[in-house]
Amino acid sequence: MSTGFAQGNETITVELTVKEAMALGAGVRFWNQSGIAAEARHKVVERLNQKLLQESGKLDYASLGV
Repeated sequence: MSTGFAQGNETITVELTVKEAMALGAGVRFWNQSGIAAEARHKVVERLNQKLLQESGKLDYASLGV
């Protein structure tokens, strides 16, 4: 089934702080800054949506299997 957008072989670039990368990649928790991981996830999802919308014009979440 062809969906008309990236199939996982293309790359995206997301700028994260070191703390965001640690929280997202290694699950490190910063007790005084609990929203770091959420902010990092938001940045990744935002960039992914930009990439997918750029390629397809309209994102069809049903075809993603989510």
